[in-house]
Amino acid sequence: MEVMERPETSEPLARAQILVVDDEPGMRNFLVKTLRPLCRGVDEAATAAEAEQCLARQHYDVMLLDNIMPGTKGLDWLAERQRTGGFTETIMITAYADFHIALEALRAGASDLVLKPFRSNQIVNSLRRSLEVAQLKRENQALRRALAQSDPGSRRTDLIGSSAAISDVRAVLERVAQLKTPVLITGASGTGKEVAARHLHKRSARADAPFVAIHCGAIPTETIEVELFGHAPGAFPGAQGAREGLLASAQGGTVFLDDMAELSAHAQTALLRVLEDGVIRPVGSERDVQLDLRFVMSSAHSLQQAVAEGRFRRDLLYRINVVELDMPPLKLRGADVVDLAELFLSEIASTMGVPPLEIPPGVRSAMLRYDWPGNIRELRNFVERALIFGRFPAAIGEDHGHDAEIAPLEDVERREILRALELVGGNRTEAARRLGVSRKTIDRKCATWGL
Repeated sequence: MEVMERPETSEPLARAQILVVDDEPGMRNFLVKTLRPLCRGVDEAATAAEAEQCLARQHYDVMLLDNIMPGTKGLDWLAERQRTGGFTETIMITAYADFHIALEALRAGASDLVLKPFRSNQIVNSLRRSLEVAQLKRENQALRRALAQSDPGSRRTDLIGSSAAISDVRAVLERVAQLKTPVLITGASGTGKEVAARHLHKRSARADAPFVAIHCGAIPTETIEVELFGHAPGAFPGAQGAREGLLASAQGGTVFLDDMAELSAHAQTALLRVLEDGVIRPVGSERDVQLDLRFVMSSAHSLQQAVAEGRFRRDLLYRINVVELDMPPLKLRGADVVDLAELFLSEIASTMGVPPLEIPPGVRSAMLRYDWPGNIRELRNFVERALIFGRFPAAIGEDHGHDAEIAPLEDVERREILRALELVGGNRTEAARRLGVSRKTIDRKCATWGL
């Protein structure tokens, strides 16, 4: 297991790529010399045309833009970039400022306005504010996606339990947390792969940046590249404006790609380029976007087998399989079963507005004897079922407590799915996203109900 990388820094400015656009050589030289010791990289351009060439080569976190330049004014060029989908935070620099210029700068998309002459600390403070604005935007996008998922347990950031099996998992995650090394998390469905990924993120230098979970199996194959990489204006019929993809929305943070085997061949090729060069190209664009991401990936199925069957790129598997972590099944975690059940009782009871149940001694013994083939997800469903009916069933894993109890649960499931479909006008993909399940699950349920 190779982990010999330098630890990452948590200072956003130290990870930032900056572009200075100013026609005055002395001003450019001053800004470059001031910022290079503080930032990951600083490039310079004397005109808007030169800046376009820089932006075509890579992504910049913040651009320092002079307003008065030969040819195109900074404000006019910035407004045009915003209209066509430029996502770079911009600090406008000008020697002539009044209310009208400040208002136009904000309308054009500038995140801050700095007046000449200025001191170096003013620029540094403005950069930090702009980076904070960019991070807040990404966090808001990530929060909206997280709130759309119905399972609060999937957003837990701590691995619960004291068993040797889960302690070993925590030890590996702690060892690689401060590195940028890709991590591949394997294990059966329901073992807590996303929780492990969130655990890793929260203990890394990227903890204050977004964590974006992408469930590859829940995105239709025909749209997955647009979802991941975004698109340029006019990339396809109906694409009137530019759209930032899920990967770009995680800039500076961690991307969790769940169910990797579901990626299309073309998406696998594009992802390999992201992992190797750190760049993406939105669909229909001629411009690359430089990204700073930490990738954590998972699969419940053997990627080696997918490679043998020609469904997964061998070179992509080699690239992501730097550190592989196998999540233990619940049956190997001993008393963790009871600890998790008590946690679920508290969480779900609070959500449902009912008092939590006590786990009777006989049920505790039965829980420890049972193999839990559905792992943590099955345990959570078991607890939720007990809270719905106000008692634990007499048996675990057989009929979960009689057909009369199963029928009301199926009615609840049907009602929730139909309600989600109604809210989104029958769009099954969007309904699946809101419910936190795959599109295939929605299709299967609707077919069962004759819809």
